[in-house]
This record gives sequence, structure tokens and C-alpha cells, in this order.
Amino acid sequence: MSPTYSQAAPEPKRNMGEPAPRLDARLKVTGEARYAADFPINNLAHGVLVTSAIARGRVASLDLEEARAVPGVIEILTHENTGDAVKPLPFGSGAATSIQPLADPRIWHDGQIIALVLADSFEAAREAAYKVGAGYAAEQPSAGFDAAGAETVPALGHAKSHSEDPAVGDADAALRGAATVIEVGYATPTQHHNPIELFSTTCVWNGEHLTVYEPSQSVYGFRGMVAKQLGMDQANVRVVSPYVGGAFGSKGPMTPRTGLIAFAARRIGRPVRCVVSRAQGYTTTTYRAETRHRIRMGAGPDGRISGFTHDGWEVTSRPDAYVVGGTDSTARLYGYGAVATKVHMVKADRNTPGYMRSPPEVPYIYALESAMDELAVALKMDPVELRRVNDTMKEPIKGYPYTSRGLMECFDRAAAAFGWSGRDPAVGSMREGDWLIGMGCAAALYPTNLGAATARVRLSADGTVRVQTAAHEIGNGAYTVIGQMAAERLGVDLAAVTVELGDTDLPPAPVAGGSNTTASVCSTVLKACDAIREKLFRAVGKPDEGSVRDVLEGMPSGAIEEYAEWIPPGAPQDAIRKLYQGASTLRGGSEGEKMMYAFGAEFVEVRIHARTREIRVPRITGAFTAGRIMNTRTAHSQLMGGMIWGISSALHEKTDIDRRHARYINKDIAEYLVPVNADIAKVEVIMIPEEDREVNPAGIKGLGELGNVGTASAIANAVYHATGKRIRDLPIRIEDLLEA
Repeated sequence: MSPTYSQAAPEPKRNMGEPAPRLDARLKVTGEARYAADFPINNLAHGVLVTSAIARGRVASLDLEEARAVPGVIEILTHENTGDAVKPLPFGSGAATSIQPLADPRIWHDGQIIALVLADSFEAAREAAYKVGAGYAAEQPSAGFDAAGAETVPALGHAKSHSEDPAVGDADAALRGAATVIEVGYATPTQHHNPIELFSTTCVWNGEHLTVYEPSQSVYGFRGMVAKQLGMDQANVRVVSPYVGGAFGSKGPMTPRTGLIAFAARRIGRPVRCVVSRAQGYTTTTYRAETRHRIRMGAGPDGRISGFTHDGWEVTSRPDAYVVGGTDSTARLYGYGAVATKVHMVKADRNTPGYMRSPPEVPYIYALESAMDELAVALKMDPVELRRVNDTMKEPIKGYPYTSRGLMECFDRAAAAFGWSGRDPAVGSMREGDWLIGMGCAAALYPTNLGAATARVRLSADGTVRVQTAAHEIGNGAYTVIGQMAAERLGVDLAAVTVELGDTDLPPAPVAGGSNTTASVCSTVLKACDAIREKLFRAVGKPDEGSVRDVLEGMPSGAIEEYAEWIPPGAPQDAIRKLYQGASTLRGGSEGEKMMYAFGAEFVEVRIHARTREIRVPRITGAFTAGRIMNTRTAHSQLMGGMIWGISSALHEKTDIDRRHARYINKDIAEYLVPVNADIAKVEVIMIPEEDREVNPAGIKGLGELGNVGTASAIANAVYHATGKRIRDLPIRIEDLLEA
């Protein structure tokens, strides 16, 4: 029977896989898929966190009498009875923060963990947590930008993760000589992940062996970190996370909670489960830091950019030098003449930020692609043509070539589908009744990251296949695309393939971050399957060709199993050893002598009510090139979801901060705004065939984080086209347009 295709399950084009339904779909929709806090545990105790009500100072006193009197309370852990029992982890080695809860009375940020209540039931633990009294010696906090006491330092030299401020030529001289120059500033707000699945940790001891059930994007990383915190052999730690109900980066680094829950379980001699409340998730985990940008660009009458500078500022915590430094991408996107960039950190009394979907690209490309539109307006030039004039097959800093670059093909395909040629470029010229119509566009790009990975594949005589690797299913369809790679290479039906993920009892895989999972793990599975084919055909004395199924018919029993390791070019030779220890080694993007990136172009129509200034996005079109597409259904879903998140970033999302007390105000999904169905109308995703044999053996480029890059700037550019008002600080709200 021929497959049925639809908008959600597009028909594959060249170099694309079938839109097979997710292998885990039935389990998820029937509730059979077990997330970390779903595993039944005997004799379970429950933990509830108590968090600080100040952002800076110290805990001066704790009153636990009422809390201890609650029936069912087992123990209350504080800095007074915990101290250095859990070793702190250095920031930057896989830990979300260097702030170790209950190590001492110092308060570094609002909502810091100051106690853990353990009880026989969740209800008792929660009641007792409410009754914990805390006295503080408070100090005046610095909330972030422009706050007294905040410290600004350059990222280069202060943050280990930031090794370069990309630059080439004399940008200041180029700008002085340019016919047209713009200088503009932009800002993006604090944003929080808000995954559907709450953050949780369940710890079970069996003698000296510890099992941790926690939603994780890095089970081997968590294993290594917990072992370090507790001073134990990591061989005695198992981390289980078969499904993750949303993460977007927040469940990648080791949390300050996990080691504490493990210690608590060992202390009371019972398994402990702690599910963090929605509000506490804002302060005990990570978030997207707010940023500021200053961009200068100079161009000639033909639109060729001769000089480009990009300065960025990012908020971080006092003790941790967290920075994303997105100038690595903005400095290389176009064929600028001269380039100068610099990134700064603003240290404030806040919890440490962390990775959030497309961490560097979302805020930094927003600034660049908004500035490109402003330059196009200044030049009286079509924004698409401005990008065409400055398109390049070599990045400008070192002149390294791209392995493939489909940016302008994306613009052309998306523009044609969107109807860009029907746009009247005059500001405020398009209208339908009371609605002002604006159209905008922007580029998207994301580096092709690759990590060392391992996998075990077993082919049985009955034609069934089992794939085992400790990769992670975070909603990305990992079970399915990994299964498809095995089915394709071994010539069996996908229904015959079983995939096991998310458990340190399996061979290690890299962190589910940087959109590397499909490319890294599928390259490894491909290697294992090819080894099986070679062994199988050699055993029967035939060349490695034809049908595996035909050969298996002559095998009465038995199985062939292969374990494979794959290290991407440029990665250290000890990358597999480090992987077993919990350290992922990602390579790609701009790190080699060839640039490896996926590209896209997004076009947006906005409608703004002339009287109320209500903003609507009736349609958005995106076209993308991302190498081999393993499954058009899961890829379409990822890209569509990213574009919707981009709309959210532009018009909805912002964590509001009480600047006097450095506290988050809207710590729930009632007041932290995200789009609902009524906010999203037509989302069109175009996947353009692309073959790139240089990125990895599977020819795959990551796309999970590609779709939401550029969307916010396309919307901001469309708002300007409709109203003539340039909104440079996100999100764009009705009040920003009342005077337009």
C-alpha cells in the first residue's frame, strides 16, 4: 500500500526519508511512556524545596519547629546539618551553576534552595515546607542591566567558553568610508523554558549502588557529576531517562538539586522523589539571559557591506561566567568587508543562565537580521536583494569555505511561496479594512554540531533489530530516526526495529544539545549496521550487496551484534573515553577549516489593528536546507515548532523582573505569556533537498534549533513595514505600538 502524505507528513524529496509515524507515539498518547517521575518506587519519601525570599545576603536564622511538627515529616535538611556533605561542582564542566545549595548560609539569588523537607507524603512535605521560617540578613541586590553594583567584564579572558571575538580588517575605517551607515541598538528579555514536564529527581540506593530517575539531556553527564558530588565511583551510578517532556536546554547541565536528593535518600535510608514546582523552576534551573546589542554597518550604493561591528552584552550570575557569544555566527553570516565584535558579561545577583533553544543564535541573529532590514530601508533596497548582494561561499574572518550553503535558495523558494513580489515596499501602504498589513523576512542559520557517539546494534535471524545507545528522546523523534537509519542500512521494516535510549546501562551518546543527536548517533548506527552487513555477507561467502533478508532466510538461528564508535573529524582522539566519563565533545559550525551550517529563510505577514493596535500573525513561511532529512514528519514538526516559538519570542515571552529586589514576578504559565492555538494560523514549512557529503557519513545537519532563529526579526521587520515604527526591544506588545 502506498504511503499517505499530508502537510504534517510531507512526501519525501531527494535525500529525504519517509514520514514514518513515531515509534513511541502510541506509548505517549496512551500514557504508557514513563517519564522520570512516573517510575513506581517502593517505600518512597517525598521532598519539597524551600527557597529564599531575598536575592542577596545570607540566611540569619531558621525556625523549623512548626515544620517538624507536621505529621509525616521525616527530616529537614538545611546548611546547618548538611554543609559540605555534597561537594560543589565547578561551573563550565557540565554543571548548571557552581552554587551548591545548603553548603553555607550565603544567598546568591532569589529563589535559591535553603532547605529540603522530607516526608512520607508529598502533601505533608509541602505543608511543612510552607511552615519553614527563615530570617535574613539582606543586602541590596543588582538585578541586571543598569543596576547599581552590577559588574561588566569582557567575555574574552573571563569566560572559558568564549575563546574569540571574531574580527578582520579595520572596521572603523571601513565605516568612515561607507556611503550609508547605520548604528542601532537592540535588546532581548529574560525567557524561561517552561517545559510541560516539571523538573524532578528520584534517587534510589541499593547498597552502594545509586539509581537516579531524572529528565536529562545527558544521562552520562549526570552520572559523572553525581558521582563527583558524592565522592563515589561512577560505575555505581545509573541514570535513567527514557523520555523527556520538553527541555530546550534546561535539562542538559547538571542541576544543583540532583546531588542533594541523592544525599537525602542515603541519609534517611529510603528512596526520595522531589518534583520541583513550576515557580521554583524559574529560580532553581536555568533560563535565557537578557541581552543587549549595538550594531554598526556601512555599505556602498550597491548594497555591498564594507564594515560590520557587533557588540553584545549578556546578564549572568555573580559567581559563574556564563556567556553564549553569538557573534561567532553573526560575524560569519555575510560577506562583510571588515568585521569587529566584542561580547561582555554583566554580573548581577541572579541565578546562572543556561542554554535555551538556539542559545547564541536567537538573540544575536535577531539583532543582525533586524539591522539588515534597517540597512535595506536606508539604501531603498529590497531586503532579499541586500542579502543576495552580500551572500558568500566563504566566511569573512578566515576565508574558510562552507561545505554547502543554501541561504539564497531558501530565500527564493520561501519568497515565491509567500508571495513576496506582491509586497508594496512603502511603509504603511498595505491595508485591509481596519488592519494594517506588514511583511518582513529574515535569515536563519544554525551550526552543524557533531559529537563522538557509540551504539550497539543486534540483528537476529528472524530479521528483528535492536539498537542500543544512551541518546535522548526530548520530543525530537530520536527513537524513530535512529530506528529508520538501522532499518535502511539493514534492509528491514521499521516495525522490526526496537530502539533503546536514555539509560547509562547503554553505550554512551553525546548530550542532546546543539542539534547534534540525529547527525552524531545516526552516523554511529550507520557504521555499526555496515559492519553487520559485511560480517553477514562474508559468513555466507557473498559480496556485501543485495538483500539482508534473503541471507537471513538461510540462517536457522543466532544473531550478529556490533558495537561501533564514531568520532567526528577534529575531535580529540580520547573523545570516546571522555564520553564514557560523561563529557560530550562537540565539533562543527565554524570550528574547522570548512564551515558547516544549516540555513533557512522566513517570511512573515503581520496584521495590526489601526485602532486597537492588536497584533496578529496570519501566516508565516519558512524554507530550510539541512542536509539529509531522515524523516519528513519529525523534521516538519521540529521546524514548525521552532517557527511558532519564534512568534512567541517576538510577541509574547518575557520574564518580568522586580528591579528593586531582583526577583522574578511572573513565575507561572498563567502570566508568562506563550501562544495558544488562536495566536497561530498558517505555518508553511518548505524543506529543500540538499546533499552535503562533507558534514558526516550520514550527510545530516541538525535542524531542531534552526526554525526559531530569525523569526523574531522577521516579525519586527514586518511590524515596521506596517506601521513605520521600529520596535527594537523584544517582545513587541500593544503598548509599544499605541503611538505608531
